[in-house]
Amino acid sequence: MDLQAEVDRVATETSFSGVVRLDRDGATVFERGYRMAHRGLGVPNTVDTRFAIASGTKGLTALTVMTLVEDCTLDLGTTARSVLGADLPLIDDAVTVEQLLAHRSGIGDYYDEDTDPSLPVPAQALVTTEDYVPILDGYPMRFPPGTDFRYNNGAFVVLAVIAERAAGIPFHDLVAQRVCVPAGLTDTEFLRSDEPDRRVALGYLDTDGLRTNVFHLPVRGSGDGGIYTTVADIHTLWRAFFAGKIVSSERVAEMVRPRSVYDKGSRRYGLGFWLHESSDMVLLTGSDPGVSFRSVCDPSGAFTYTVIGNTDAGAWPIARLFG
Repeated sequence: MDLQAEVDRVATETSFSGVVRLDRDGATVFERGYRMAHRGLGVPNTVDTRFAIASGTKGLTALTVMTLVEDCTLDLGTTARSVLGADLPLIDDAVTVEQLLAHRSGIGDYYDEDTDPSLPVPAQALVTTEDYVPILDGYPMRFPPGTDFRYNNGAFVVLAVIAERAAGIPFHDLVAQRVCVPAGLTDTEFLRSDEPDRRVALGYLDTDGLRTNVFHLPVRGSGDGGIYTTVADIHTLWRAFFAGKIVSSERVAEMVRPRSVYDKGSRRYGLGFWLHESSDMVLLTGSDPGVSFRSVCDPSGAFTYTVIGNTDAGAWPIARLFG
């Protein structure tokens, strides 16, 4: 198959807007941007464009938490209650950091993707991680801690709160210090969606048109989503992760050890990372209004691919070409 021609064909047929990159055996074999980062100003998507990656952020949150586990600031068995104190009283006292990382905590979710997710406050009200605490409250437990798997955005914001309070450093800065710097991620950052520059892709709600997602998502993300990055930084992240540059190889193995089987066996989940149903491949994926993202890495180094779109579902037809 002529990969470039096939990607171009699907991109044209689906009006794909975003960037695609494929690496094999340590070399970049395909890298290209499509359509517009800013339609109003006519700014194209390029391989250097910074995109929001929605729930792809959860992998960086998990790594940040695991650095705190590694230096004994936290433990996988640390209870959320021991850090939250009287906050979020509906979270069961037995819920642990490990259960939150594995989507096995059973806590209620402020942004439940199985219903009709929407923010309970104006987007511009969510700037710091502590700003999220009031909207995390009021959701009862769904099942006893550790007894089931249910994908949970709120769990990763709770993890961000725990990390921030335990370390005494704002979560956004903590991710930068604990993950971005040691991994060498120079273009990865929690940006404000209402302050884009020419390198930042706006997230569009339709294939065509100028309406963006600025009113649909927090103005600045936290543990469950909202970080911006480039395809180059994502590939750098995978290399650093499996080389033990962020956390030790022992911790990496712990993070990619399957904890749950999901969606009738089609996927598995570790700690902050999706896992292929039968192979060693590790995945990061994310979807929000105006955002679609998938990156898959073979830990052996045989291949890595990343597709980031600045529309809701634009990345998926391209990602399916890679298997």
